[in-house]
Amino acid sequence: MKKDWAYLTRMTGGQPITVERVSINGEELAIEGHFELPPLARLTAEDQVFVAVFVKSHGSIKQMEKHFGVSYPTIKNRLNRIGGLLDFVDVKTVSDRSGVLDRLDRGEISVDEAIDSLKKGESHE
Repeated sequence: MKKDWAYLTRMTGGQPITVERVSINGEELAIEGHFELPPLARLTAEDQVFVAVFVKSHGSIKQMEKHFGVSYPTIKNRLNRIGGLLDFVDVKTVSDRSGVLDRLDRGEISVDEAIDSLKKGESHE
């Protein structure tokens, strides 16, 4: 089995694929069916590299600018484009929950108020 992580993306030319058989290395177990690739795996090889560099640079756009030799707006535009492809995370919900927890951590609200806000999906910021 080829270990090149971008091999599948190059082989399929970026066309959508369905995995029909999954096996566990070193085990005599296989599962057959129709499985979609996870959202990150559906990105182009180039976008996967971009996301990996972003994570390794701890989200530092300045480091991304240096690594890729492009401007801040170019990095932001690419992040926005890739973010639009990754609809498996509701960024607003994550942000709202984080805001509630931040307010709790600062002592601005009680535990009960935080629980109520999280149940209602509110951030009150």
